[in-house]
Amino acid sequence: MGRALHLPFTGTAKGLRRATHAHGAGESGLGKLIELHAVNGAGDVMITIALASTVFFSVPTDEARGRVALYLAVTMAPFALLAPVIGPLLDRVPHGRRAAMAGAMLARALLALAMSGAVATGGLELYPAALGVLVSSKAYGVVRSAVVPRLLPPRFSLVKANSRVTLAGLLATGAAAPVGIGLQQLGPAWPLYGAFALFIVGTFLAFTMPHKVDSAKGERKAMLLEHGHAPRRPGLRTVGPSVLHGLQANAALRGLSGFLIFFLAFLLRQHPLSGQSAAVSLAVVGVSAGVGNACGTAMGAGLKSRGPELIIATVLAVTLGVAVCAALLFGGLMVAVLGATAGLCQALAKLSLDALIQRDVPEEVRTSAFARSETLLQMAWVVGGSIGIALPLNGVLGMSVAAGLIATGAVLSVPGLLTAARRGQERPRVA
Repeated sequence: MGRALHLPFTGTAKGLRRATHAHGAGESGLGKLIELHAVNGAGDVMITIALASTVFFSVPTDEARGRVALYLAVTMAPFALLAPVIGPLLDRVPHGRRAAMAGAMLARALLALAMSGAVATGGLELYPAALGVLVSSKAYGVVRSAVVPRLLPPRFSLVKANSRVTLAGLLATGAAAPVGIGLQQLGPAWPLYGAFALFIVGTFLAFTMPHKVDSAKGERKAMLLEHGHAPRRPGLRTVGPSVLHGLQANAALRGLSGFLIFFLAFLLRQHPLSGQSAAVSLAVVGVSAGVGNACGTAMGAGLKSRGPELIIATVLAVTLGVAVCAALLFGGLMVAVLGATAGLCQALAKLSLDALIQRDVPEEVRTSAFARSETLLQMAWVVGGSIGIALPLNGVLGMSVAAGLIATGAVLSVPGLLTAARRGQERPRVA
């Protein structure tokens, strides 16, 4: 009887382990990173559920907008601080990546426990703890981006590896969300208790990563400017035009994502979809975006490195077309279609940007380039969210602004991407 009772759990665990360790991922250590990122995604969604109930659904719309604006202002702070700080810091301390990921997990575990006492009242004391959670989450994300290239199995592209890691995080988020909602029914602090437990597990998992994660052999910094033969500030300008234009396009898509999340959250709360409650309306759009993102991530595993410039230009054009249609034919269906399209295209564009960095950036500066590009994309998301909060709750106006964001990104990036794809001459050939 005991064997029969625990078989479903052990069988599921073994099946998940086989999936995460397939195709050489177990031997290279990528499987352990996949499992760690799944725990990270599950913990983050628990905290999101706890905070969303506090700053959004539990107060009137106008007050909720003010609270979320304050939350977003707090969100902006770590990105603005981390952009010039965390990349160079990781470059200078490359041997502590496992400890850095473990520290980010432990910090969020303790902060989740600290927030559990204040989440019921929604007091301002939540915001310093939320800031700490965001800083820790961002630090983990930057370190993870730097770690992936060191864990590639043989004949595994970076795009495929990132796709597998990201998809694991999405699946874990989807699995943990209903658990977090169930815990929320027990009390506002219970999702934070769940996050605490998950991040404690993540702390230990981080130290099970292979020792080569901490190796910095042969690495140098990516440079932003060059003066003669003397490189100056660290950044991304020496990595080639394809990467820069790909980053511009991805920033537009990431900004659209932030905009849609915050604008539609308040719009659908005030004006739900026909015949539906605000919560159901938000769930429909959220599920559409999540499914689109998961599909794009799964598709990215088969992209390898074929024509990433064309892929980025194409998904940007598709997103622009759907955003224009959503503005002209505003309604629940078009909003859901735009959410799904934005999710799918953002995933494909990000994986294609990863392919460009893998192809065009020399190995010794690749991790530095990943750290800086991810920080810039996160800042674009915050800027998009800020615009979404500031706009009046008018659907046609909002979708027009969404189309404008993507159009700006297309004007800046698509001509350069198409030129680079046509010429195929902007690659730094590095042995």
